[in-house]
Amino acid sequence: MSKYLLEIGVEELPYKFIPMAISQLEAGFKTCLSENNVEFDKIKVMATPRRLAVIIDGLSASQPDVEKVVKGPIATVAYDADKNLTNAGLGFAKKNGVEPKDLYVQDNYLYAKISIKGKNTKDLLQENVPQIFAKLQGPHFMRWGTNDVKFSRPIRWVLSILDNEEIKVKIIDKESSNITNGHRFSTQNIVINNPDEYVSKLREAHVIVDPEERKQRILELTKKEADKLNATTKISDDLLEEVTFIVEYPVAVTCNFDEEFLTIPQEVAVTVMETHQRYFALYTKEGKLTNKFVTITNYIGNEFENIKAGNLRVIKARLDDAVFFFKEDTKKTLESYIENLKGMTFQKDMGSVYDKTQRIIKLSEKISEQLGVNGVNGVNGVNGVNKSSIKRTAELCKADLATNLVFEFTELQGFIGADYARVSGEAKEVCEGIKEHYFPLNAESETAKMIEGQVVGIADKIDTICAVFASGKKPTGSSDPLGVRRAALGIIKTILEHNLKIDLSKLIDETLALLPVKADCKADVEEFFVQRLIIFLANDYNKEVLEACSTNSPCKDICDYVQRVKVVSTLHDTKLVENANRVLRILKDDVKTEIFESLFVESSEAALYNAVKEIKFSNDYSKYLSDLININPVVTKFFEDVLVMDKDERIKNNRLALLNELKNKYIMLTDFSKLNI
Repeated sequence: MSKYLLEIGVEELPYKFIPMAISQLEAGFKTCLSENNVEFDKIKVMATPRRLAVIIDGLSASQPDVEKVVKGPIATVAYDADKNLTNAGLGFAKKNGVEPKDLYVQDNYLYAKISIKGKNTKDLLQENVPQIFAKLQGPHFMRWGTNDVKFSRPIRWVLSILDNEEIKVKIIDKESSNITNGHRFSTQNIVINNPDEYVSKLREAHVIVDPEERKQRILELTKKEADKLNATTKISDDLLEEVTFIVEYPVAVTCNFDEEFLTIPQEVAVTVMETHQRYFALYTKEGKLTNKFVTITNYIGNEFENIKAGNLRVIKARLDDAVFFFKEDTKKTLESYIENLKGMTFQKDMGSVYDKTQRIIKLSEKISEQLGVNGVNGVNGVNGVNKSSIKRTAELCKADLATNLVFEFTELQGFIGADYARVSGEAKEVCEGIKEHYFPLNAESETAKMIEGQVVGIADKIDTICAVFASGKKPTGSSDPLGVRRAALGIIKTILEHNLKIDLSKLIDETLALLPVKADCKADVEEFFVQRLIIFLANDYNKEVLEACSTNSPCKDICDYVQRVKVVSTLHDTKLVENANRVLRILKDDVKTEIFESLFVESSEAALYNAVKEIKFSNDYSKYLSDLININPVVTKFFEDVLVMDKDERIKNNRLALLNELKNKYIMLTDFSKLNI
């Protein structure tokens, strides 16, 4: 078996494009080899800012030879009356490269069995590698030099080797060779004799080509630097990936800044370090931010003074701005910024951010009423919560949008508000609520822990979602105005994680009524929530069950919906499904008539009537399902003894009314017609 190596050397690639390129190259080579029936064991794609590399292990030497049967003209056309081949028959033989004697007739047609020799893998690679590369897609592709083909950055070299042999390919305007280059400040013109020495030779030239190895090295180096100072780090996956793809040879350098900058909100300093400068902040063992950070440099050497000085200059300038904005902002209370929200547009036709805040206040009151929050007791075991702290959180939740610091660091909205509320002397619950009402920040992050953040967050998000739908801008496959998918997921996660009994259907009505633009879009908003809910739960439950349970108004109580889904997921009783579906087929519409016991003819009618009356829901869907299963024999006996569509109209209607009661018991749990058990 063979091993193939392709490396494309480039000018520094944007870090966001590199993971995309890795994924596309792996998929492209897999598809190409599979479609050409070339066997292989493994494809590994590696990348740095200056190179994309593919190594394919276990490549077969060629495609397998195949025999193929080709159908030709009808026999009466292929042969003349004397059984000699006509021009049509001879042409068919010549076209397929077979001798006339190898042709045969079957089912009155001429056939040829031909052997197709598999192509050499080397030839297939030469043909397909440029095509695979040409299919790469990414943002901001452009033409470089005089080339017509677009790519992210100019290509500087191409390396292409199969085992010990150079395989010539051309990528845009660069012919391949067996030569690569190391780090910009290390060895150049490195001859690669075979793929097995590629990674080690580049490592010697200060290039760690495997991103996973680079990532682990970054973590190890950072921890080592932190340990020297008895400190810790909190490295997010996103930041780690970004740093991994902006260096070829990671070297860790610890820097520091003046302690006076620790007087500003911790989130500001961390954002400057991580988001703006790609530094790793260092914390004490107790979790308090220090004035030190680790920067990962793409550097060869051991003289770090210039690096430290340069990073200090940059971060000091950013932190100086932050300190200035913080001091200016905190000259006033957070409440004083509310008036400035009147000059900030929320979205077209939906008023200002001030108008949105007033809607959030009203919606928070509605949600509080649903949850039973009053002036003394809390909710869900949280004591000391009252309407006033929720209302105050709602009033101040958007005030920080009018501050200088949030204008400069938009991603810190909520965090800045919480700090400014603390400086302004607001209650701790209000400060936390202002910060947490934006939670969850993404699909993986935590939800609000306190009821203030939960209630105000749901009010904020439901207002945004309804405003987008009322404006006729509901999300499509490629468009998600104002992040309404994320907002819906945030509401769902908050409700489920904290078991909040909220009628979303009613809340949607109340939200739409508050909007300045009136639109009949409630059904669309509810369906949107149901689909988001199904997608959110799809990893844990069968989609068929999720769909079946969704026909029974999930938005009324999504916690109840999940409980039904859990129980229905355990259902394996085919007789129950059969009986339920039989009832559903008979009763396409609800029956409004009463049930009269005096009209029962068969004893099985009375038995079913009494059995249905006994089934009552007591907040335990497991018991409810068990009760439905237990009456299976009674339902089966009813259908064996009774003709529902009796000639007597009164008896028929009475039996339909009885089945309607049974139907209501079934559909309270799920739509059995959508279950395939």
